[in-house]
Amino acid sequence: MTFLWPELLWALICVPLLIGLYIFLLRRRKKLAVRYAGLSIVKEAMGASQHWRRHIPPALFLLAFTGMLLAMARPAALVTLPSQYETVILAIDVSGSMRASDVQPTRIAAAQEAVRGFVEKQPRHTRIGVVTFAGTAAVTQAPTENREDILAAINRIQLQRATAIGSGILVSLKAIFPEVEFDLNSSDPRPKESRNGSGGRSINEASAEKKPEHKPVPPGSYTSAAIILLTDGQTTTGPDPVESSLMAAERGVRVFTVGVGTPEGEVVAGEGWSMHVRLDEESLKKIAGVTGAQYFYAGTANELTQVYKMLNSKLTLERKETEITAFFAAGAALLALLSALLSMLWFNRIL
Repeated sequence: MTFLWPELLWALICVPLLIGLYIFLLRRRKKLAVRYAGLSIVKEAMGASQHWRRHIPPALFLLAFTGMLLAMARPAALVTLPSQYETVILAIDVSGSMRASDVQPTRIAAAQEAVRGFVEKQPRHTRIGVVTFAGTAAVTQAPTENREDILAAINRIQLQRATAIGSGILVSLKAIFPEVEFDLNSSDPRPKESRNGSGGRSINEASAEKKPEHKPVPPGSYTSAAIILLTDGQTTTGPDPVESSLMAAERGVRVFTVGVGTPEGEVVAGEGWSMHVRLDEESLKKIAGVTGAQYFYAGTANELTQVYKMLNSKLTLERKETEITAFFAAGAALLALLSALLSMLWFNRIL
């Protein structure tokens, strides 16, 4: 547990002071009782049970007071809460390198099987979209709740040439925010005003229609949608993947990356060509890190299936640091109320 205002914890020094004051008052009361009555009479009037019962209301009040002091410091704790992801975009690499068999039977076949299982286990209200990317990227299935359409889009995947991971991220982002603008022909796809941090325009630029500026939000703060990127991580064309992920980060969208393949890789041959394909984990870690998400490694078909099971639980239940001041305040109020009630009962000799 952490505290948002830890400097206020100094107020807890009042607790031992109150305990000392209470002990002082008890001893003073005892001296007064002995002065005006015989000690034997006092002991006879107060049984053993009454001796400790009379300390219960002050003890509850002290606990309530301590709880209120802790609440003032605004405590926060990691708790598991249901996530609110309403849209999940599956961005799948369909480049030629996905035909490699270092993940049996092939990278793409293992990926399709794992993704199918993931889709079937998602809550029915979650909208799922499918984006495929090779040299270019395209939305092969717009976000929908229809599981049959999603599975059909996954089943009709066909491999193509080149790998543009940056394009896959950008098209996935546009499926979530249709108003997003980017440049697929530049290594840095972000609009100029996003790069230099100023929303200004050149006086030579046309200003037919001024669009509202986008204000960046903290990475990972958008909890209504997420992107799951599955690839071997080797970019050969298109925008820079890290620069593309910055656009997602500026909108709070997390990009969970899944690396399929092995770092050693293998040689893949096609019609008159061959190339060595291997897993580039560093790029995928950077993409996930920039957006406040997580990278997962899948070196075998079984590991890939387990990764998607973990992703399913992560998107359904997520651990977050949440302020729990209200719990401390409510507990302190209940203890104070109970202390007052017991004091009243004690005063009226009901207990």
